[in-house]
Amino acid sequence: MKYLLIVFLTTLISMNAQIKYPTPKKGDVVDNYHGKQISDPYRWMEDLNSQETQDWISAENEITDNYLAKIPFREKIQNRLTELFNYERFSAPSKEGDYYYFYKNDGLQNFSILYRQKGLAGNPEVFLDPNKFSDDASVSLAGISFSKNNKFAAYAISKGGSDWRDVFVIDVASKEQLSDKIEWVKFSGMSWFKDGFFYSRYDEPSDAEKLKAANEFQKLYYHKVGTKQSEDILVMEDKTNPKRGFSGTVTDNEKYLIISGWEGSSDYNLLFYKDLSQNSPIKTIFGELEAEYSFIDNLGDNLLIQTNYEAPNYKIVLVNPENPEKSNWQTIIPETANPISSVSFVNGKLIVAYLKDANTKVYVYNTNGKLENEIKLPGVGTAFGFGGKQTDSEVFYTFTSFTYPPTIYKYDIAKNESSLFRKSELKFNPEDYETKQVFYTSKDGTKIPLFITYKKGIKLDGNNPTLLYAYGGFNISLTPSFSVTYLPLLEQGGIYALANIRGGGEYGETWHKAAMKENRQKAYDDFISAGEYLIKEGYTSSEKLAIQGGSNGGLLMGVIVNQRPDLAKVAFPMVGVMDLLRFQKFTIGWAWVPEYGSSEVPEEFDYLIKISPLHNLKKIDNYPAIMVTTADHDDRVFPAHSFKYAATLQEMNQGKNPTLIRIETKVGHGAGTNVNKTIELYTDILSFLMFNTNTDYK
Repeated sequence: MKYLLIVFLTTLISMNAQIKYPTPKKGDVVDNYHGKQISDPYRWMEDLNSQETQDWISAENEITDNYLAKIPFREKIQNRLTELFNYERFSAPSKEGDYYYFYKNDGLQNFSILYRQKGLAGNPEVFLDPNKFSDDASVSLAGISFSKNNKFAAYAISKGGSDWRDVFVIDVASKEQLSDKIEWVKFSGMSWFKDGFFYSRYDEPSDAEKLKAANEFQKLYYHKVGTKQSEDILVMEDKTNPKRGFSGTVTDNEKYLIISGWEGSSDYNLLFYKDLSQNSPIKTIFGELEAEYSFIDNLGDNLLIQTNYEAPNYKIVLVNPENPEKSNWQTIIPETANPISSVSFVNGKLIVAYLKDANTKVYVYNTNGKLENEIKLPGVGTAFGFGGKQTDSEVFYTFTSFTYPPTIYKYDIAKNESSLFRKSELKFNPEDYETKQVFYTSKDGTKIPLFITYKKGIKLDGNNPTLLYAYGGFNISLTPSFSVTYLPLLEQGGIYALANIRGGGEYGETWHKAAMKENRQKAYDDFISAGEYLIKEGYTSSEKLAIQGGSNGGLLMGVIVNQRPDLAKVAFPMVGVMDLLRFQKFTIGWAWVPEYGSSEVPEEFDYLIKISPLHNLKKIDNYPAIMVTTADHDDRVFPAHSFKYAATLQEMNQGKNPTLIRIETKVGHGAGTNVNKTIELYTDILSFLMFNTNTDYK
């Protein structure tokens, strides 16, 4: 055993010492930020189409591929992940007309297929198969919406994982695709009214700028089936405010069009309505960006609204759109100590899901706000779904946790009974593992929830490879969920930990605002304290700890690597916002200014420059082993963030740990990634993690 360890360490040292990184040219670009000169030598990497950028990408991928190929157990991990992914899995069904629609994946299909069946005992038939959209599985299904009369369905596709959508229309009875094609749709659903639907789009960008240019002046349109997009009716726009966008929702009875006006990532929005039965002008309900107003459904001529106005954990109110003044509101369900995470209105009942310490609790209320029932869940974890129409008598929901594969239940509203509908079987025994939730203390004394999952009987000797994950931003809550991607680590005696750091929505808007803008450091302190807790309590050690985060979580990783390079042995900054001085200049980046601030504002520049991952890299010899990940079609977080960061990191790295970048092709920010590419990505992540924490794969 000692001999094998010596061989393993010798291989690791040899591989890391042999890496010869590219030496990309350095430009002389210097920006003046309020009197401070900031150089940006790799600005040229922002041109994704240039030959220089493409050559650099090829060189970096070759280095990364060669490194990963030499990891002795990489093939074993890939085989195990492939085996784990190969299980039959379903989505919860939804009822449209006479049919129930659901997604099913036989196991290793790149994309789940949309099926339909008449009645719950009917024979399933394929309705739409995304695996046939392209030969290389680079085109995915990004949403579908059925007309109220169930005659048509509009579905959206994403090419290469981009946020851009093309929308097509199917005749539901024949399953034939019609001639309709809608382009340049982004951040939009499709909401039907009669034989057409409302959708949101941007003006057509140039081909060279479509994955880079700022998305501005979003407009709301109505498309009638059988007509050209050029004939679509413009419903709403704001010619004076480039950052304002609009989305439309039609009520089940097709009487009202509810329009939400949004501006950036802030939870605040405007609300408008149009009486479609009379084709009346659009009227304003809430005309100030002062709170979040989420339309739930109509109750006669009144509107059910979920809002955080003077209620950071949300409340549900009834609003008369003709007299929307707050003094006229009727509070149906008041704010509680636990934030509302979702609301649906079905069969005259409000089904309300709450978060209690990042776990789901679900209750049923009548329209007067009287509590009638609690929906008993199988255990501690996450439940989602519960959607339906006002006329439905049943809803379906999915329950999951870290070692509880997604399981679908049918809930009879009148009987208050849940029954098992579908359960997946895979080659993994959940009974061998356990999850516990602890509350550790952050730097300022705040108690932070932490989920820890591991094999039963684990020894707290500090020798367990551990993956710590977090996000901490945009009011997004991380709750218990199942993923086969971390199972090989658990099977090898490893630990998966999830920290609910501030900036998320686990405890409502107060938790979110606690780490916005100038307070962002609190999220980073929370994460550092999570790592320190795991080490102090003997779960792992700094030599066995790996950290991971994506998007805003990729930013988190970049900050932690700079502030505490000694905390973890391995780090995975994934599709991260690494340049906090220029993020607002690309695609939808401007929408994050309410979260981060902007370098164009002097006082906000002052705190952004202190945490920006790209601008705080230093020449040191103790960077952890780092593998940055991004993708060429990521038009959410522009990939040049990761390019410039990786090039600078490799220049600054004075130590022997590898600092690699893995750049995927025909993939975007994450959504729509096919199964094969997901297996490949997590094969590389787990291989890199275990290899650099000196963990052999048994």
